[in-house]
Amino acid sequence: MELSNDEIKRYSRHLILPEVGLAGQKKIKSTSVLCIGAGGLGSPIAMYLAAAGVGKIGLLDFDTVDFSNLQRQIIHSTADVGRPKTDSAREGIEAINPNTQVVVHNSRITAENALEIIRPYDIVVDGTDNFPTRYLTNDACVLLKKPNVYGSIFRFEGQASVFAPHLGGPCYRCLYPEPPPPGMVPSCAEGGVLGVLPGIVGCIQATEILKLAIGKGTSLLGRLLLFNALDMKFREVKLRRDPQCPLCGDHPTIHELIDYEMFCGIIPEVANPTQNPDETSVREMKLALDNPGLNIKVVDVRDPDEYEIAHVQGTHLIPLGTLGDRFTELDPNQQIFLHCKSGMRSMKALKLLQERGFKYVKSVKGGIHAWSDEIDSSVAKY
Repeated sequence: MELSNDEIKRYSRHLILPEVGLAGQKKIKSTSVLCIGAGGLGSPIAMYLAAAGVGKIGLLDFDTVDFSNLQRQIIHSTADVGRPKTDSAREGIEAINPNTQVVVHNSRITAENALEIIRPYDIVVDGTDNFPTRYLTNDACVLLKKPNVYGSIFRFEGQASVFAPHLGGPCYRCLYPEPPPPGMVPSCAEGGVLGVLPGIVGCIQATEILKLAIGKGTSLLGRLLLFNALDMKFREVKLRRDPQCPLCGDHPTIHELIDYEMFCGIIPEVANPTQNPDETSVREMKLALDNPGLNIKVVDVRDPDEYEIAHVQGTHLIPLGTLGDRFTELDPNQQIFLHCKSGMRSMKALKLLQERGFKYVKSVKGGIHAWSDEIDSSVAKY
């Protein structure tokens, strides 16, 4: 695969690196990479791979751009809000380097389509934010013998590695044999993330991809790189392939893709769901706040910083992290409504109180977001 004169000029700073040179740049041009996720991690990954001259980039995402994405997902702009992320990212890549072929997969990756989508690509990069997709990506890459360049972020911390048993390293299941219980690890939407963090971790992933493409340097194969932005420290954990791994071990038992939602303990939503008896609506919450005679206490279980951003008048703040010590402030014989940002933490708070003998507790479905949508739009969504 030859380089045009324009490409030689474009990639000149690569060409004068002895470790890359003309031969290495040709390898980069002939490489195809599938980016699973066009969000926080996918943005810097795709942008730097395009700038570096990767010949084909696949973009897989089914989401649309939201205002809350713009703090970190730098491939998208304010004008892109509401558009499919794959369309916005494709235009961003083409603006950076028109020589890069962009293939859009505007869909969710599933056990039914993963092998077909991944098979044409040389390298897969995991920019996802949920456990079912991480396990699915890992398993498909192992079965197809494709390197899986992994990264994840949360609050101020990130991690990265390369999973490739066919190259002598472990797979994601060797590191995490079992997923955490559903809801145990908050998402970025629940826990937050420093805007620059995915840029740092994504650039590390992009670096690993380019090294794999040119066959130079020491990759993160067999190593987990841990980064703490608050302390500005890197740590490294050695990883080994687990001989007992059901996927890449000595006697594998997984030979095809499985139901990853079920594997991660996630119950699929049903059409026309019935009302959860442990849940109540924001309209019922409003009724309780407007009518003190009903004797219903509404407790906000978010953190104080979130309460300062947006809260509903008349609610009582008891953060979830302190509820285990402060539940004695509540009357177990009183009706209690619990609410948070989206309804996840309030359900955790409900179970905590139920375990302590509270019988009259309900979680407000949708939390502050539903309140803003259905009751009072002046309450900010974040």
